[in-house]
Amino acid sequence: MKKVKITQVKSGIDRSERQKKTLVALGLKKLNASKEVEATPQILGMIQKVSHLVKVEELA
Repeated sequence: MKKVKITQVKSGIDRSERQKKTLVALGLKKLNASKEVEATPQILGMIQKVSHLVKVEELA
């Protein structure tokens, strides 16, 4: 399965509780933190919900 690298580029401060929990569920706890995850439909949906806070790169 394809992998994606997610990097948090904006803070979760002053965001809704749902967005904060989505960031934690993606494994992002600090600004500029990165995580490599499988590109499952569930993960892609989570990324879409916080797309304004993260940067996504596709890995080979």
